[in-house]
Amino acid sequence: MTVALRDLRKMFLRYLPWLAGLLLLAIVAWFFTRPEPLRVQLAKVERGTVEATVSNTRAGTVKACRRAKLAPPAGGQIAHLLVKKGERVKANQILLELWNDDLQAQARLAEQQLNMSNTRVDEVCTVAEMSSKEAARARQLRERGFISSEGLERAEADAKAKQAACRSARSEIEQSRSRIAVARAGLQRMVLRAPFDGIIADISGELGEYATPSPPGILTLPAIDLIDDRCMYVSAPIDEVDAANIKLGQISRITLDAIKGKSFAGKVKRIAPYVLELEKQARTVEVEVEFVESPKEENLLVGYSADVEIVHASHEKVLRIPTQTILEGKRVLVYRVADGELEERTVTTGLSNWEQTEITAGLNEGEQIVLSLDQAGVKAGARVQPEIGKTAK
Repeated sequence: MTVALRDLRKMFLRYLPWLAGLLLLAIVAWFFTRPEPLRVQLAKVERGTVEATVSNTRAGTVKACRRAKLAPPAGGQIAHLLVKKGERVKANQILLELWNDDLQAQARLAEQQLNMSNTRVDEVCTVAEMSSKEAARARQLRERGFISSEGLERAEADAKAKQAACRSARSEIEQSRSRIAVARAGLQRMVLRAPFDGIIADISGELGEYATPSPPGILTLPAIDLIDDRCMYVSAPIDEVDAANIKLGQISRITLDAIKGKSFAGKVKRIAPYVLELEKQARTVEVEVEFVESPKEENLLVGYSADVEIVHASHEKVLRIPTQTILEGKRVLVYRVADGELEERTVTTGLSNWEQTEITAGLNEGEQIVLSLDQAGVKAGARVQPEIGKTAK
């Protein structure tokens, strides 16, 4: 038994170098043929501000605070067109004037009638005054017995008649003045004036064409479209489920498709008191956001499409991570520096938006989590290597 064990030991010692060599070769082969660690982009858990925001469901529109689609109060032929498209005008400036020769003639006639009435008043009232004096003398003569009672009565009756004629003539003056006022009012209906300072956006009529006012319930083109471009705001539809979070005065950010790479500070100035129910569309609430400061260098135009992001809650100096790093079930893949493997961890979240999510539990400041989750092979337990220069903060 002892001899057999000794022979077995000698055989083991004889083949031990070969076994060690084979094991070393296997280790070398595995080392050089093992798969390379996946290169992934990481994001660092850091502190910062996280905002809860609400955005519009469809594109909003830049509108002017004041815009008037003007038409003359009365219909008529355009005789004078005093402005052009793009021209700036002042409040009460005449924009166009309709043909009104007949009304001007009526106004002149009314003025002439007033002059005639004034002349007639001078004549009739002078005669009435003389009749009153004659009646007074007749009373004195009657008291002395120089004239009969019938003579006194005729003198007093004549004085009363002349005074009545004087009052009638004076009333004709008021009638003449009223006719002048009516004529002037008719002339004003033939003139279209600017109700406020602004810029002429469009003119739909030309000289000689017939302009008509827009009857109730019938949509017609306005003669002149006037815009006050000194004040603008964005009207945007917000989904009804988010409407309860919106309050007047909340801070907003405005972005415009026509002005790339910039956002403008805004403030909620109006929330519609009703929900729009449009067929085949989600129910929305119209919200108006005004510019805190109107863009000066950019050419802001009425009608631009715009998006608004309304901030209704904000937490500062909290742990946050990019929202795109969170998997279903509020899970994240944490990079372990010690062994280079990924560890799955469940987190508790707070405020969130499209970019950042607040972390209240499950992660520590400074840890790194996987950002490139759509990469093949990225899962818990996988060996990874951070992409140099692509660690997101």
